[in-house]
Amino acid sequence: MPRLPLARFKVIDLTRVRAGPTAVRQLADWGADVIKVENPEGTDALASDRDNPDFQNLHRNKRSITLNLKTPEGVEILKKLVRTADVLVENYRPDVKFRLGIDYATLREVNPRLVYASISGFGQDGPYRDRPGFDQIAQGMGGLMSITGLPGQGPVRAGIPIADLTAGIFAAQGILIALLEREVSGEGQWVQSSLLAAQIAMLDFQAARWLIGKEVPGQAGNNHPTSIPTGVFATADGHINIAASGQTMFRRLCEALDAPELAENPAYKTDKDRSRNRDALNAAIEAITRTRASAEWIKRLNEVGVPCGPIYRIDEVFADPQVRHIGIAAPVTHPRLGRIELVGQAIQMSRTNWEIRSATPELGEHTDMVLKELGYGDSEIADLRARKII
Repeated sequence: MPRLPLARFKVIDLTRVRAGPTAVRQLADWGADVIKVENPEGTDALASDRDNPDFQNLHRNKRSITLNLKTPEGVEILKKLVRTADVLVENYRPDVKFRLGIDYATLREVNPRLVYASISGFGQDGPYRDRPGFDQIAQGMGGLMSITGLPGQGPVRAGIPIADLTAGIFAAQGILIALLEREVSGEGQWVQSSLLAAQIAMLDFQAARWLIGKEVPGQAGNNHPTSIPTGVFATADGHINIAASGQTMFRRLCEALDAPELAENPAYKTDKDRSRNRDALNAAIEAITRTRASAEWIKRLNEVGVPCGPIYRIDEVFADPQVRHIGIAAPVTHPRLGRIELVGQAIQMSRTNWEIRSATPELGEHTDMVLKELGYGDSEIADLRARKII
């Protein structure tokens, strides 16, 4: 087995909840040596039930130590870890790291090569700096809820914590950029991402419609806001997605539907015509798709090259042959839960790849091991534990 590509990097994980752990998971799965620092009393929001699917999925491939960072001794142990670390990731409220004395400027004095990553709700400065961050708040303030859902329905949140997840992924990207830059400069730097910035970045073309064209997008439901016809269509036994925008694809769709008259209808001749008459066109298409089963339409449309697909429940997703082929449900053995499957990475590489090497650790499972790596002896470790430093 080739050495994993990030195996030479040591990462200190001070994160909790979701955005921070998502960032660290990206590094851990690609081989980084991640040391997860947890409260000795186990009071983290998700740590009360470490066996739940969410916690197991977020914290695999890590070593866990307990450390009370509210004590000078705990901070001193963290600084010893920092001396040989490459990356530290935290998602406290912006003021907490300064209060604990573990902010970037302080730890940079310990290790100038440290890449220090901070994830927050709204940024490390500015008028909302001290507000608590939460995914749904960012979805609302970042505009996503105003364009999600059926027209006139009122704001709707996305079905996943997209602001949390993308803030974490952007932070991981920033960490990797900083590590590459360090190869040139020899110095680390402070990497920052926020739920608000991540959510706005993910608006992409919807944001550009306002920034460039001063158009305020609204809710389009299951219809694509600009590519028509693209949306959900009822069939004889359910629903399917069809994406057939553009002249060529629209004509192929009409051919597969045995409805050449739609392609010749003046109301649907051009992209602009189809946009103006979207509701009528969708109704005409759906009147035809309702006459056959989903599987038949999917086969027929794929044969002529029209993008289409089923609309799966989550269990159906993981039963799909292509999903099984790409191996994104990755197995690992847990000491109590047995063989479980976790959600893998969406990147494949030709020589080196990601790997789920170990299940989520128990609270403090590796405390003694890590402290011994720092030079602590058994009696010192016992004393730290007695004084609730670890």
